[in-house]
Amino acid sequence: MPTQTTPADLFEPFTSGDLKLANRIVMAPLTRSRALAGDIPGPLTVEYYRQRASAGLLISEASQVSPQGKGYIQTPGIYSAGQIAGWRQVTDAVHAAGGKIFIQLWHVGRISHPDLQPDGALPVAPSAIKAEGTAFTGKGMVALETPRALELAELPGIVADYRRAAENARAAGFDGVEIHAANGYLLDQFLRDKSNQRSDAYGGGIENRARLLLEVTDAVLEVWAKERVAVRLSPLSTFNDIDDSDPVPLFTYVAQQLSGRIGILHAIEGATGGPRDTGRGIAPDFLRAHFAGTYLANNGYTRELAIDTLAAGRAELIAFGRPFIANPDLVERLRRNAPLNELDASTLYGGDEHGYTDYPTL
Repeated sequence: MPTQTTPADLFEPFTSGDLKLANRIVMAPLTRSRALAGDIPGPLTVEYYRQRASAGLLISEASQVSPQGKGYIQTPGIYSAGQIAGWRQVTDAVHAAGGKIFIQLWHVGRISHPDLQPDGALPVAPSAIKAEGTAFTGKGMVALETPRALELAELPGIVADYRRAAENARAAGFDGVEIHAANGYLLDQFLRDKSNQRSDAYGGGIENRARLLLEVTDAVLEVWAKERVAVRLSPLSTFNDIDDSDPVPLFTYVAQQLSGRIGILHAIEGATGGPRDTGRGIAPDFLRAHFAGTYLANNGYTRELAIDTLAAGRAELIAFGRPFIANPDLVERLRRNAPLNELDASTLYGGDEHGYTDYPTL
């Protein structure tokens, strides 16, 4: 496992297998809802990622692996020829600017609405348990509905959707993929006992609840070398009405199963978009000790915390989320310890270039 010894490591190259990154700064996946008709990335999206290509690694906004996986309007997919072509424009631009980019593979499960589903169907989930919250649809924010529990016979099709998405990601020119198993979406719903009350081979004990994630991971690994595969987890987060009665043994098991299987474990430390300390008496970075590979730390990292974390060897890579939205040249600003642009939260989701590609650089 690589070890950091000096603060400058934040800005130094990182190598794992044949994956070579210019620095240890990662742009976290950030939903922006700017996709065109057909959930296809357009020219604005090309420019958005090109501007931020100085990151050691970009991880794209979450992209649905199938029409059923969609939970928000104007989010991109990676299941159609048009989407592959749209993403190819993005990856070509990032590579021309000297960057590397993974795509985040996504199925939202119950965090959706019939207005977003094929033929107005109910969203699917491990169990027919409604999440408290709203869905972002063409009608605005609408209350979530009770999902339909997936049949046992449907689960191989879910795995196949991820494998096909991984193949499409290669065709679109990505440098790797990240499996989104965090923030209360489908794979996270299977992991947690608040949302998974199945009595078959995918419910009950920890091993059963982790089964779908590991099957998806193995399917993706048939397409990509392990250094090019990341999995994102949020073990202490309750985002999207998710939780588990005993998260430490659950996610310790998951991290141990992923250790040696994949190259990168992307951990949201603490509450998604909230405090690192969740008040449960659990260290936010507890997964680090259970994963022998590249540990990508995320959530509330400042320049100082990132430098200290790398210098102490507590991570190999650091992800920054919202700071990258308002600062396309975040890497250079961090290098110089320069002031950051303020984020315009009113432009986060949907809209045009305002608040998307028009933030100034130094």
